[in-house]
Amino acid sequence: MGEFFASYGLFLLKVITFVIAILIVIFAIVIASSRGKKSSSSGRIEVTNLNEQYEDMQEALSLSLLDDEAHKMALKDKKSEEKAERKAQKAAAKKAKKQRGDGETVVTEPTKQRVYVMDFDGDIRASDVENMRREISAILTSATEDDEVVLRLESGGGMVTSYGLAASQLDRIKDKKIPLTICVDKVAASGGYMMACVADKLIAAPFAVLGSIGVVAQIPNFHRLLKKFDIDFEMLTAGKYKRTLTMFGENTDEGREKFIEDIERIHQQFKNYVDTRRPSLDIEKVATGEIWSGQDVLDYSLADELSTSDAYIMKRCDDAEVIHVKYKKKKPISERFSIGIQNTADGLLMRWVDRAFKARFNIG
Repeated sequence: MGEFFASYGLFLLKVITFVIAILIVIFAIVIASSRGKKSSSSGRIEVTNLNEQYEDMQEALSLSLLDDEAHKMALKDKKSEEKAERKAQKAAAKKAKKQRGDGETVVTEPTKQRVYVMDFDGDIRASDVENMRREISAILTSATEDDEVVLRLESGGGMVTSYGLAASQLDRIKDKKIPLTICVDKVAASGGYMMACVADKLIAAPFAVLGSIGVVAQIPNFHRLLKKFDIDFEMLTAGKYKRTLTMFGENTDEGREKFIEDIERIHQQFKNYVDTRRPSLDIEKVATGEIWSGQDVLDYSLADELSTSDAYIMKRCDDAEVIHVKYKKKKPISERFSIGIQNTADGLLMRWVDRAFKARFNIG
């Protein structure tokens, strides 16, 4: 029996190797064929009406709770309502056309307030800012001061320059005097809070983490290791403080002092930015690098309300047209293919690990 499983395992490895080799060849051909070709469009804006989405969910749940006869009657009534609505819209359009032809003033119903919803999922480089800047540009082409922008923000912070740019993008909304609401369901810390503080209204979930208004920098130093193996390292600079700390050279007290001075200056800029946008908080008290959640974020004025983004958005659906705006980047075929290969390989590996685990411990 052991010999059979050994032979079977060897055969399986050969098959997997053969399949991977074929996939690599296909991948190379795809890359070669797509090289030099430029897409006419790098991405597109996708718009989803959240009112309709929630209504569909409510309707689906309500219908599922009815018996067969009531279900049929409800569907019949729904079709009648849709037919009547289409008829009314057609009549209104016809009437407006006639009024314009006769030179009369066209009377229209007041436009419903629009709420534009975006998402930002931050990593250390704030990579999502590339999508967000396009979403903001799209929104600013249509939004007015009577509308509202809602950002669902999640970020633990990262690079100063990247999050500084992200916060500046949100300032574009404020510059147009369009109300901005930011909802934090999990975390908005450091650079994430730099973005969050731009909001006119900042809403945090009860256990969301906010704060960490500080700056951190760390760098390894291999000087002693290089010295141990008699390896020299030379670095040439022009300018007294072009390089204060280095990974391979010997760091000096003067260099450390200058480096601390630089991050203190960045910290002060961070504090000024937050203080300007949330003057109600005591900046010296909260700008210590600490984090808070729950009632503390209200007590320290780090947020204005405790709630989830879902609760707020569903509430706005009652009196406004709520639209989700997302910029979807068009990925090259080579990237889509490589992701497919990676997902397939991961799936195969996890399935075989799961089978081996179950066989070893007699599970299932």
